[in-house]
Amino acid sequence: MRALLTPEIARGMGIVLLRPGADLMPIFTSGRVLVELPPASMAHLATGALPPARQPLAEDTALAGFFSHEDVIRAAGGVPSLERWLMNKEGGCQYPHSDYHHHELKTFRHAPGAIRVCWHCDNVLSGQHTQRLAEMARVNVVAWVIAMARGALGFDDSHTLTLPELCWWALREEVTHALPDSITRRALRLPAEPIHSVTRESDIVPSVPVTEILRAKAGRAGAAAKCRSSEEVLAEQQQLLALKVDPESPESFMLRPKRRRWENPNYTRWVKQQPCACCGKPADDPHHIIGYGMSGMGTKAHDLFVIPLCRAHHDELHADTVAFEKKYGTQPELLLKTLDRTLAIGVLA
Repeated sequence: MRALLTPEIARGMGIVLLRPGADLMPIFTSGRVLVELPPASMAHLATGALPPARQPLAEDTALAGFFSHEDVIRAAGGVPSLERWLMNKEGGCQYPHSDYHHHELKTFRHAPGAIRVCWHCDNVLSGQHTQRLAEMARVNVVAWVIAMARGALGFDDSHTLTLPELCWWALREEVTHALPDSITRRALRLPAEPIHSVTRESDIVPSVPVTEILRAKAGRAGAAAKCRSSEEVLAEQQQLLALKVDPESPESFMLRPKRRRWENPNYTRWVKQQPCACCGKPADDPHHIIGYGMSGMGTKAHDLFVIPLCRAHHDELHADTVAFEKKYGTQPELLLKTLDRTLAIGVLA
């Protein structure tokens, strides 16, 4: 709690008198308080309790998709947490288009989150899904996510959350995939993505997503290594993804050669960033083929034999492989499609 107060000075006695009022008395019951001159930005504020800091990120239209992303809502605590937050906030019914409001409040769920309404308005709005209600729910979700991120980073409501702080929270909660590239570039102070001329798909060279650069930078934060540009990261990635053919490897002349598992973290990381092979949504995992003689106790298939899958379809595959393959096709079929695209766009060369 903070307050902006006008002092009465008794200069002869060296005493400063303050009249905070009953609502602000708790400020002075915990011991020492901080006293400082108000900044010029508070000149227009009235004497009394200070409102929470304004959050410009809530008004950034480029972040609208991030705040409404289901993974971000889950990372912030889920819709039940949002509902508790709404009920603990001061204020009444948030639905202004009613002539009557009941004194008891509850929450009304509407995508992407929820709205605090009175019992009367809840009955009126039951079953309705409109753009107006969606915008009200979106405003609540944005304010709640910012509040949860700010609290998780150790700040109170007097702190204005910055874009780098929001990106750091997203990194901690593993939801950087929901950040738009334009936002991540702004946080890293990278130049805007250039607009390329229309070209053939076969001529497109995959680039490193900006969120991957963010994760790489965070992983090297404690080291003294020099930060590299996205072009250097891409050059290294393309070099590591190149396949080498050795028709006369030593093992090829052995009767019972010891198998070596081919590993390439850069390739599995790239596969993880591709559309899910089942639904086309952003993938979460590079699934290694199971069965078909490609896996066993304590081992798994080569990193080349991976399929991009979202978390839901990855869980579905491991829950019942036979049912999964009847529904979406066999794993080798999905793998061939993945490898065909990988070779066609030059990721494997």
